[in-house]
Amino acid sequence: MEPVEVQRRPWVVGVSGASGTPYAAAVLRGLLAAGESVDLVVSRASRLTLLDETGIAFRDAHWREDLTEWLSRGADGKPGAFPVDVSDVRHWVAGDLAAGPSSGSYPVKGMLIVPASTACVAGVALGLSKDLLQRVASVTLKERRTLVVAVRETPLNGQTLKHLVALDEAGAVVLPASPAFYAGATHIQDLVDFVAGRVLDAAGVPHQLYRRWKGELGGARED
Repeated sequence: MEPVEVQRRPWVVGVSGASGTPYAAAVLRGLLAAGESVDLVVSRASRLTLLDETGIAFRDAHWREDLTEWLSRGADGKPGAFPVDVSDVRHWVAGDLAAGPSSGSYPVKGMLIVPASTACVAGVALGLSKDLLQRVASVTLKERRTLVVAVRETPLNGQTLKHLVALDEAGAVVLPASPAFYAGATHIQDLVDFVAGRVLDAAGVPHQLYRRWKGELGGARED
């Protein structure tokens, strides 16, 4: 018998236009460090945010170079802070509604939207599928796969809260990009990594991005 080929089953990471591109970078690094494959969708709006927050212009024709530069930077913007290997990342153009992940038959483990803007939340909750990011999220829900929505906005109005409730009822994990301080953060990267770690926790992906609570008051200060 012919050997059975191991099928690639990536996590789809969708980056929407909300502020918080360091969260997306930390999640992507965490997935790759855990040996996970990644399919990446960077929305049109998120490219403006990425340019504003990092100075990096994410270009479809040069996405591998731009992604490597982005992921190598720390949350403070300093280049070369992290070694990265993006060889197991596949990029899909946000306007390509015929892309692989737009179909439920395309094998993926689930989807992580980091960060998720309120516009993205609304589009997914209403099933609009106006671009590939929203389409993949809709497919993820209908296929009963893991969908983590790391919403990054404050304050939240009533309509957005209703959309988040709808996503929760549809089976998504609504995960506000809200860092905690019990892990002993001393740097902006620590706060970013806490949120990224919680996203990976929700996806069941192992990592060492933050110090976990052990039931000891002040434990983080003693380390």
